[in-house]
Amino acid sequence: MTEARGPKKLLVAVCMMIGVWLLAPMLVVVPMSFTDRRSLSFPPEGWSLQWYRNFFSEPQWYEALLTSLEIAVLVTVVATFLGTAAAFALVRGHFPAKAAVNALLLAPLVVPVVIVAIAVFAAYLRWQLSGTVRGFVLAHTALAIPFVIITVTASLRTFDRRLELAAQNLGANPLTTFRRVTLPLILPGVLSGALFAFITSFDEVVVALFIQSPDVRTLPVQMFTSVTREVDPTIAAASTMILVLTTALLTMFALARRQEEHVH
Repeated sequence: MTEARGPKKLLVAVCMMIGVWLLAPMLVVVPMSFTDRRSLSFPPEGWSLQWYRNFFSEPQWYEALLTSLEIAVLVTVVATFLGTAAAFALVRGHFPAKAAVNALLLAPLVVPVVIVAIAVFAAYLRWQLSGTVRGFVLAHTALAIPFVIITVTASLRTFDRRLELAAQNLGANPLTTFRRVTLPLILPGVLSGALFAFITSFDEVVVALFIQSPDVRTLPVQMFTSVTREVDPTIAAASTMILVLTTALLTMFALARRQEEHVH
């Protein structure tokens, strides 16, 4: 027992060091956002909230934040619905070229995002979708669907279908069986996919740079544009808020999963 604890503690220590190594560059941004200087500096010589006030007082910043949130929420809803339906078809369906369809749906994960952005831009010029919320939702949904398919597929492959057969033998119709039996059991996978879809849309910048307009600009695009013109700590404040939002979402989901596992 004692001999086994040594390697385990060493493994934990190594994992913690790797985690600190990966997180340190991101965490440096947080104190930089509270500086009282007009340029990025670390460590800050003085502390101030002026750059957060600047973020919410300048229309180009907070409007970009609202646009990103609106698009991300719409993408989450659409991608979760379509990705879940596609996962059911791929796991339980029997149709020709099933492997090819699966590869096509997962292609955005392996195709370089710049190529996707160029293709989307060329198509949107013809369809007049550039610079529209609808165009952003369609493009980001295509990028987010693979994450939903992967997580829901994993849940469906470990799902015991005998539970569905038992519900149907007791008189439940297919819709009731799905709503009362299947969905609750695969819900962790669906929620995982929804979370990844939201983060994928909210953080995406390459495609957004191609299809943006002065009226429809996401927060990552605004941050990129700000860096190309001038660098002030407002971008650090924006980065900190994105970091806090994504971390909070991941933490809430992890706690919910742990509580669900504890209940079961």
